[in-house]
Amino acid sequence: MITSEAKFPTDRVLYFSDAIFAIAITLLVLEIKIPTTTEVEALGTMKVLQNLMPRFIGYVVSFLVAALFWRAHMTLGQRITSVDNKLLWINIWLLLFVVLMPFSTAFYSNNFGMSGTFNFYCLNLAAIGLTLYWMNVYVEKKEKLVNSMGKSAVTWMKQRALVVPIIFVICIPLGNISPVLGRIGFVLIFVVQAIGDRYFKKRVNK
Repeated sequence: MITSEAKFPTDRVLYFSDAIFAIAITLLVLEIKIPTTTEVEALGTMKVLQNLMPRFIGYVVSFLVAALFWRAHMTLGQRITSVDNKLLWINIWLLLFVVLMPFSTAFYSNNFGMSGTFNFYCLNLAAIGLTLYWMNVYVEKKEKLVNSMGKSAVTWMKQRALVVPIIFVICIPLGNISPVLGRIGFVLIFVVQAIGDRYFKKRVNK
């Protein structure tokens, strides 16, 4: 029987997670179907690429956001000294939503302009972000990171993890008001995190 105190090899959990992220990111580009020779001859190269533009947009956005998630997961992994049963299952839930990304991206980009598919896509990414935030909170308590990182660093670490899900939840009503606003909202992730990083570094250096 596996108890809550059970310990699992940390390196295997992290390597497995890296592999899942890599597979999910690779599957993103595989969702962009290669046009047939007949289509290219009939429509021309530029027209075919223009028709594929929504899928390329979905691919680029999802790739960059997945990279952010992977970077955050890798950074947090450096703070983990052991993996117990609860942490293992939080990580499994995280990977469940990560694996869903290629589907939600294709669902959205193949039906570009429809609010329902865009909302589903945003909810998928928000779910990944919230689960990663849950992992941050649990690791912070489990590893007593306040002692090693300091209170300010731990506070910003958790707040930083909340940026992605909050912005993607905000993108849902924005997308219903203006499709353009909703679809470029993800840029705010980089802006808010960069501003927060700079502010935190200034506080630390004071």
